[in-house]
Amino acid sequence: MELQKPFFRDTWVEINLDNVAYNIIQLKKHLPDDVSVFVAVKANAYGHGDIQVARTAIESGAEGLAVAFLDEAIRLRKHGITSPILVLGATRPKDANIAIEHNITLTVFSMDWLLTAEDYVGEDQELKLHIKCDTGMGRVGVRSQSELEDIERKISQSKSFMLEGVFTHFATSDEVDDDYVQEQLKRFNWLLQVLKSKPKYIHTANSGASLRFPESYFNTVRFGIAMYGLSPSKEMVPLLPYPLKEVLSLHTRVVHVKKLDAGEKISYGATYETEKDEWIITLPIGYADGWLRGLQGQEVLINGFRAPIVGRVCMDQCMVKVPYEVEVGTKVTLIGKQGDECISVDEIAERLDTINYEIACLLSPRVPRIYFKENEPIEVVNQLLASSDFINNDIE
Repeated sequence: MELQKPFFRDTWVEINLDNVAYNIIQLKKHLPDDVSVFVAVKANAYGHGDIQVARTAIESGAEGLAVAFLDEAIRLRKHGITSPILVLGATRPKDANIAIEHNITLTVFSMDWLLTAEDYVGEDQELKLHIKCDTGMGRVGVRSQSELEDIERKISQSKSFMLEGVFTHFATSDEVDDDYVQEQLKRFNWLLQVLKSKPKYIHTANSGASLRFPESYFNTVRFGIAMYGLSPSKEMVPLLPYPLKEVLSLHTRVVHVKKLDAGEKISYGATYETEKDEWIITLPIGYADGWLRGLQGQEVLINGFRAPIVGRVCMDQCMVKVPYEVEVGTKVTLIGKQGDECISVDEIAERLDTINYEIACLLSPRVPRIYFKENEPIEVVNQLLASSDFINNDIE
């Protein structure tokens, strides 16, 4: 019987897990030996695949994982990941027992949350907590010494809780001017003064800070965007202590080729009109895949050269002008390398006037992910078919 193929469309994402490992190993070389690394795998690892990235990160020396919501943490546990997991965002107090059952650490940022959560912790249970301090981000967190002191006292006096960590988050660590980083760091150190004992994990540094500010390391850093080979900002590129290796690439194949006469219009709104006889190819990718309408005019790579998208990007398709006839089935790279040419995530972000984080996160789950190690495909994840196939043969 013929085996089920991993996917049936000619658009896919490739994830280079060796580059994930490289980026983490380089960070660990950059940090003092006594500083632990937690890696951010929230939002499906920024669109890269939470399970696969998490496993690779732990194998490469990361001590723990950070996610945004309890659901993301439980998903990791259900896939056999046993490393420490911290939920950075708000969790409903009534779900404290769920976190305990799965050995997941939660964030506390107010006394009210703590008092309510205590009612949902069983008699023989203990909930691990990190206290979030708001030193200038303005989202959630403790802002005063008295509030931090009260929360620490409550945790220490209750059999239901164990204080595992304390942290804050920088708002401008990816900017050249570090004045606000230093202001936040000063405020965090001021808050720490009231703690009776220091917890196991103290962390402030995200990717931007972990690459630039040794004074922010304490004993743990949180490595996010840079693990995926992306600079926290364009301004930081010349400040990086070592080169990053981009993890994600995006590809498709030509599904139709046609030659149009001068004066023909293309796509919705008829915003593009051929000026002369032109070869137009159709690609099976559109804004439902995260390849947004604003990418009209963006170039793609085909046969090693750049070619522009013409007309508006549709929900599932887009059209590209090429200088000569190409064959149906020809590979097209939208993000990544072909020959001497490269289209980076940052290039797409600049076209859309946004940040590289958003480009990776927007790539739809309906686009299959192929995972590579040592230049060989090892797994294909297709969310539409709810399947994950381990492979040892080439992907056609």
